Amino acid sequence: MQAKLTITALIIGVSCISGCKSDDPKKTFETVPIDLITTEFPEAKQEVVETWDAIVQSLRAGDIDQLIEFHGYSPKFTEYTNGEAVKNAEANEAYERAAFGAVTEVVKFDTEDFKVAVYGEVANVTFQSDFHLKFGQDLAIINEQISLLFVRTTDGWKIVHEHHSPWIL
Repeated sequence: MQAKLTITALIIGVSCISGCKSDDPKKTFETVPIDLITTEFPEAKQEVVETWDAIVQSLRAGDIDQLIEFHGYSPKFTEYTNGEAVKNAEANEAYERAAFGAVTEVVKFDTEDFKVAVYGEVANVTFQSDFHLKFGQDLAIINEQISLLFVRTTDGWKIVHEHHSPWIL
């Protein structure tokens, strides 16, 4: 009786093992596609928020080189500002170095309606700016609608597109 049980268990075990093994090279595993439009990606969203916070900190500290590091400059980089012609990476970097490099004090750096939307490896940050920046004794108030397009890289999230439009309060 015990021999029959052992043989039966052995046969069942071998059947299970051989049934799990597939010699069919055409067999593939199906992956369930991710809905990039509705999936929230909370960890990535938090990373983008932390990147934005670091950008703000670099501006407050006057660290222009660090600010520049948050950009993914390449031939693909573009910037639209107030209906002007598109700027490329070189023009954006030159502008950011000149403008933000001349800031002597960040009086206010607030955003309204700040939103982060992540689409896998790409994120869009949108907000209305209420920036009060001093250039020596002169105060500049920057009220714009801003969109920043970020791409996840091996070095973190990088801005690859900027869009600035006037915002009438």
